[in-house]
Amino acid sequence: MTSDQSGKTTGETTRPNRSVTSPVAERAGWDAVDVRAVDTARALAADAVQKVGNGHPGTAMSLAPLAHLLFQNVMRHDPGDDQWLGRDRFVLSCGHSSLTLYIQLYLTGYGLELSDLEAYRTWGSATPGHPEHHHTRGVEITTGPLGQGLASAVGMAMAARRERGLLDPDAEPGGSPFDHHVYVIASDGDMMEGVTGEAASLAGHQELGNLVVFYDSNHISIEDDTDVAFSEDVPARYASYGWHVQTVDWTRTGDYVEDVDALLAATRAAQQEQGRPSLIMLRTLIGWPAPTKQNTGKAHGSALGEDEVAATKRLLGFDPERHFVVEDAVLARTRQATDRGRQAHSEWNKAFEAWQKANPERAELLDRLQAQRLPDGWTDALPDFPADAKGMATRAASGKVLSALAPVLPELWGGSADLAGSNNTTMDGEPSFVPADRQTKDWKGGPYGRTLHFGIREHAMGAILNGIALQSLTRPYGGTFLTFSDYMRPAVRLAALMQLPATYVWTHDSIGLGEDGPTHQPVEHLAALRAIPGLDVVRPADANETTACWRTILEHRDRPAALVLTRQNVPVLDRSGGEHAAAEQAARGGYVLAGTADGAKPDVILVATGSEVHIALEARALLEADGLAVRVVSMPCREWFAAEPAAYQDEVLPPSVRARVSVEAAVGQGWRDVVGDAGRIVSLEHYGASADYERLYKEFGITPEAVAAAARDSIRDAEGTPRPGGPRQTSAPTTGGTGDPS
Repeated sequence: MTSDQSGKTTGETTRPNRSVTSPVAERAGWDAVDVRAVDTARALAADAVQKVGNGHPGTAMSLAPLAHLLFQNVMRHDPGDDQWLGRDRFVLSCGHSSLTLYIQLYLTGYGLELSDLEAYRTWGSATPGHPEHHHTRGVEITTGPLGQGLASAVGMAMAARRERGLLDPDAEPGGSPFDHHVYVIASDGDMMEGVTGEAASLAGHQELGNLVVFYDSNHISIEDDTDVAFSEDVPARYASYGWHVQTVDWTRTGDYVEDVDALLAATRAAQQEQGRPSLIMLRTLIGWPAPTKQNTGKAHGSALGEDEVAATKRLLGFDPERHFVVEDAVLARTRQATDRGRQAHSEWNKAFEAWQKANPERAELLDRLQAQRLPDGWTDALPDFPADAKGMATRAASGKVLSALAPVLPELWGGSADLAGSNNTTMDGEPSFVPADRQTKDWKGGPYGRTLHFGIREHAMGAILNGIALQSLTRPYGGTFLTFSDYMRPAVRLAALMQLPATYVWTHDSIGLGEDGPTHQPVEHLAALRAIPGLDVVRPADANETTACWRTILEHRDRPAALVLTRQNVPVLDRSGGEHAAAEQAARGGYVLAGTADGAKPDVILVATGSEVHIALEARALLEADGLAVRVVSMPCREWFAAEPAAYQDEVLPPSVRARVSVEAAVGQGWRDVVGDAGRIVSLEHYGASADYERLYKEFGITPEAVAAAARDSIRDAEGTPRPGGPRQTSAPTTGGTGDPS
């Protein structure tokens, strides 16, 4: 029996008349039905792209044997439970070849139907152009930009080791229910992207034996033959990283022979390798066996064309007039993966239950981690900082928060991109996550340690944090300077897209870092990061706001957060006497910090973030000396504030008060939404300079006096006719700090 395009059985039995060389798969145990299943996957890929008129058929066709091998012979997985803790992880780093994964999810029983393949890349379908986490059952990660999948897989492998250390550190290698592999399919494009080089270097250094990467070396990209831009010896490069490297070449005889047995042997050798990540370079012909478009760029990123699809089907023994054909025998064979998965899951449960019985405290921890529940009373460990006019840098306060939380939140771990001392990302007394023979004089630890050392690899750090968060039991953070968030942006965007609870500790957040100068002084970064939907950009004003912000970040489980911190000291406000509101209100994103008590209407509202809150407080004193009623609003997170009820937002920022000033040592983009038409924006509309931070704030006009002057201008304009869009710019921006030169 076969299924036609509508998914109905036709009552016919197709007899293959295959006229191309069959795979060599005797040791793999494949028979004619397995070969037919592989050919069915090729035909489905060609049909799906042809039907929608766009997509990437070639890689899905040539990788059909590898995909079948992984899902039928190699991976431990259960289509009935795609969240099974004991499963192997699968990462399709070349996400453009999404059909490689979708077809297997359909064939093995993850819930996709033939109609989903027919709806490929169309509105509302379960089969979008690239795999999307949370959208399609069985998809472990969103892989769009090339390289991000492989780099994130390094994070998955690292997290698996950390989790084993938390839950079952004394088990023999391979003897724990928490042992599993991370399998990756990567492309030539993945290997060209710099992020994979960074991540692979760290993976080799970390000796991640649970990571296996299949590199599909087909020498074709959108611009056709990769020789035009890419000629390095990738296996040699990975060997130099410390990887276990093997090559399987299906073109080595001069004919194209899909030697599945050789590929399986290489995979088994990779599985046995305990001390190194593994790279298996698989030489393929993209689009095989399409007669005229195999091994061409036309097979990479566009539909083959009706004639080419028909000719390919003839070679494989399919009726060229019929589309989306899946024979009952093929589906029955591939769906055996469901039975095997159920059996493997059952056997795993026995080992897991034995572990639970022998480790009741760790089992209780696992229950909490799986529920993503914070422990009772954890907030009791949070530090409370005494008022101090001399103050402390918020980066230092953050470091103290992390150290205080270390004993009560074992799931919280992280480090920095070679900036531990500057970012304050090291928990006091916690060991490093590093192979035992990689310890140094200053950094002691072991394979199950807690302090991460990413090296100077910001690109990879972002992706690795995503992989750790996707592994799902632990909460990662990673630090660098805010200006280098640019290096991390692709991964940060994907974290927001996937709703991952990764935390970025970005310090040295403004010209306040001083003498390092404009290359290190972020100017446009806050605005650019706030433009990412789903990312919380959090800039606390003092040490106690930092505590409140860490608490709020950890209480959120469905989004990433950017914790933006100062290098320079800022006063720790005295909140005991009623002059300043409690720091806990920072959790609301914006709150009335000072001024206009008893609900009195202010003459002007000053809104600031981070270190500039203290400038706003000093400006308030200047304005009050003139008899004005001034409200200061601290707004550490605009995203949190926007999520508050409208009534609360209006309470903090009464619509009737049009006189407003925002203060932030960065570009003013976005602040017009807060200050309104009569408001003023005190900002930095140019790059910084190399000097001490006090001099820079003075030279660039981000001072209490400048804020007070802007407030008086705003009060004047608020008395006039509303002007949509705010004051008009009548001259070129000045080199000072006022974003509205008019």
